[in-house]
Amino acid sequence: MNETNIPNFKLNDGQEIPSFGFGTFQIPADGSTYQAVKKALAAGYRHIDTAVAYFNEQEVGQAIRDSGLTRDEVWVTSKLWLQDYAYQDAQKAIDNSLRKLGLDYLDLYLLHQPYGKVAEAWQALEEAKAAGKIRSIGVSNMTPKIWQRVIPNFDMVPAVNQVEFNPYFQQHELRKLMAADGVTLEAWAPLGQGNTALLKEPAILRIAEKYGKDAGQVILRFEHQEGIIVFPKSVHESRIKSNQEIFDFELTSDEMDQLRLLDTGKGRHNPDAPGVEERLLGAFDVHAQD
Repeated sequence: MNETNIPNFKLNDGQEIPSFGFGTFQIPADGSTYQAVKKALAAGYRHIDTAVAYFNEQEVGQAIRDSGLTRDEVWVTSKLWLQDYAYQDAQKAIDNSLRKLGLDYLDLYLLHQPYGKVAEAWQALEEAKAAGKIRSIGVSNMTPKIWQRVIPNFDMVPAVNQVEFNPYFQQHELRKLMAADGVTLEAWAPLGQGNTALLKEPAILRIAEKYGKDAGQVILRFEHQEGIIVFPKSVHESRIKSNQEIFDFELTSDEMDQLRLLDTGKGRHNPDAPGVEERLLGAFDVHAQD
């Protein structure tokens, strides 16, 4: 454990990752990301998740440098965008991420979407790992169908798969496939992206009242006990602090079972749906501001 009592999870490549972190998706690069990350680090967070396609790597890096923490105290994740999946483009993009973040290495780098020249991009990640530019490599948004089609062709098994996960969408089939190779699941939308129905679930509210916690804290605690890495996002200092106050209580096995029953088997985003690949391949230009 680190000084903030946030436990680490061991990845299948031997690295230890803080099990709880801070997400920066949709936080603008107008100073907002810098301020939010700085507040999170001051509050004890030691794991920051960004991406090329979030357009805020530079502010994340600046906040880390200004935090007073040493490089080895902060776990930094970024992600390669589809536009750069061709092998040589991927090599350049990795170096570009390091430059923007102002780092000598990344703790984790992911293929952000499972489409296009995935094999070429993965080869570039494997080589960057061997060269010491990246400590752990992984994938994101891979469904069971995509996983079974793509992963057997990789030389190196991913350390993580970052996907949508919350009590309404518990990814049982995918978790079984990943468990065979010891792959850890990271959750985006761990609180359901503000789904008010989830935050008002009677089972969650009953448990929250028992422990003197709010619904979000109960959800995050449930996910943590399921072995899921979570990194909720907020720009509000009070919420940044309260989100990580989940390590001073533990749900019983009965309470865990109650929350497992909330699973609907469906999420808001379906990477297998027709048209998703085409839409994301042409979504935007990550080099527009280079």
